[in-house]
Amino acid sequence: MKVDVLLGLQWGDEGKGKVVDVLTPKYDIIARFQGGPNAGHTIEFDGKKFVLHTIPSGIFNSSTVNLIGNGVIIDPLVFEKEVASLETSGVLVRQNLLISRKAHLILPSHRLLDAVYEASRGTLKIGSTLKGIGPAYTDKTSRNGLRVGDIECPLFLEKYKALQKLHFDIAKQHNSDYKDIIIEGLSFDAYEEQWLSACDTLRSFEKVNSEYYINQQLNLGKKVLAEGAQGTMLDVDFGSYPFVTSSNTITAGVCSGLGVAPSRIGKVIGIFKAYCTRVGSGPFPTELLDTTGDQLRDTGHEFGATTGRPRRCGWLDLPALNYAIMLNGVTELMMMKADVLDAFETIKVATQYEIDGQLTNEVPYDQVNTDSIPVYQEIKGWNTSLGKGTTYEELPDNLHQYVDFIELKTLTPIKMVSVGPDRTQTFIR
Repeated sequence: MKVDVLLGLQWGDEGKGKVVDVLTPKYDIIARFQGGPNAGHTIEFDGKKFVLHTIPSGIFNSSTVNLIGNGVIIDPLVFEKEVASLETSGVLVRQNLLISRKAHLILPSHRLLDAVYEASRGTLKIGSTLKGIGPAYTDKTSRNGLRVGDIECPLFLEKYKALQKLHFDIAKQHNSDYKDIIIEGLSFDAYEEQWLSACDTLRSFEKVNSEYYINQQLNLGKKVLAEGAQGTMLDVDFGSYPFVTSSNTITAGVCSGLGVAPSRIGKVIGIFKAYCTRVGSGPFPTELLDTTGDQLRDTGHEFGATTGRPRRCGWLDLPALNYAIMLNGVTELMMMKADVLDAFETIKVATQYEIDGQLTNEVPYDQVNTDSIPVYQEIKGWNTSLGKGTTYEELPDNLHQYVDFIELKTLTPIKMVSVGPDRTQTFIR
């Protein structure tokens, strides 16, 4: 068997959690392969709303195993709160969740460093979620990090204090008042006390050598779906650097984030919104700084699931979408939040950029300092509610034409169209 992959093709917030939830019954295992609690996967069903930060989105199906892979970084306190919230709602988290021993830990001092670094950038802030993601991945690559398996080691506290001292020394160089930084409304010492207690919750879950586990399950014929976090345009190598996350959000990250060979990658499902959004700083060629952008934000409830920050909104960007399709080897597309465009008589789509007077289909190397002026094509909107349809065929012809136009421009089939937040508001083509 091969691992199917589901990931975002824009700047995150594409609706990956909902799609994973819809697809979960078709798979035996859902595996997160990168990112950390800066992710916010929102899932709604039966009148309930859940936001997942670390746990895979297949957790609501009791017959599906969920794996947090080695490429994920875990904050034990965030994880504990997430588990408690799910268990309060009757979800049997402990019954079907496995955690890789090689997944790295986010320490309280990682969060402190994140805040110190962001403050020191002044007007050049990258829009960090302040969850400690960057510093944790930095320690991973510099070979200083602590991993989930370390919490079972008798010397864990000794290792923890040694790494914390290193972080304090760095923070002191940037900010003499670093110890006064508040984390989640708590002093550092108070937050640390809760964090250390939450490690006991993490210890209580079954841990595996995930690279062996996932390959053994594939050999047994189990169907696996790899779930990504954030989006392609936030990839540390191929995104709008330096306004990116600290991990590889693309298909290549599945291999290193789960321990599977490239030859074991199957379908690659790319998720995108019918328009674009971005949270935080960084380039956004099709951003709308007008009432149209406000309308997209208000209608789409575009506020970060993790941070609550308002998302920047704009028209669909085809050069960026095709770039993401190319990088990921996308075999099929799924379009989300088509209903947000219900009220528009005319919809615009960026088909090219104009850079220094020249037209191009390519995303430039330096996205930050290059003025990529979008060249738009106008498409007639459906200007009616999509909530009336019960099948894709019943949806307005103008929506069909919008979908067909995107397929033509991307040369990739759109297999699913979502017209609302609930898992039932999803149409298979």
